[in-house]
Amino acid sequence: MSSAYKLTLSTRTLEDADPQAKPVLEQVKASMGMIPNMYSDMANSPSMLQSYAQGYSSFRDESGFTPAEQEVVFLTISRENECHYCMAAHSFVADNISKVPVKVTNAIRDGQPITDNKLAALSTFSRTMFLTRGHPSKDDVANFLLAGYSETHILSIILALAVKTISNYSNHVFDTSVDPAFASRTWDKLKSQSKVA
Repeated sequence: MSSAYKLTLSTRTLEDADPQAKPVLEQVKASMGMIPNMYSDMANSPSMLQSYAQGYSSFRDESGFTPAEQEVVFLTISRENECHYCMAAHSFVADNISKVPVKVTNAIRDGQPITDNKLAALSTFSRTMFLTRGHPSKDDVANFLLAGYSETHILSIILALAVKTISNYSNHVFDTSVDPAFASRTWDKLKSQSKVA
């Protein structure tokens, strides 16, 4: 049994959400057709929810990464943070929206090498930024640039790290339940202990 603390705050709905959180929840429902559990939990802190939504949207719209590359970054960081919720949600999005090859998504989930060289370099560098707390070596950056990315992409990865810190940590303290929509891609960190190389 886990000794980690779980918040006792209730999930929020459109009916009882704080007036500052309600517009974000409405926008999420309009775009996704549902309000995922993660958003309902985060609505307990309107400022956190707003920060997450703004950062997430900015990364999606302005990162310079393709949709598939965006999922690789999010999946890699979520795996390092051991976030079962985001691993399921982003795996579902990878499969059905961003069109990441399933073998790439599964490699990240299982801590196995990625066969696509460019996506492998992206995942490796994202993990490096996580593990070094933003202190990549000159060689790390050189390999990332050699794969076809730019220094501006490094800043976009920092944005993704910030966004995933908000969502992954929130999911940890809420022990957020995976929505039925994402349940086909539930992830068990205990079955995936090896790390992405």
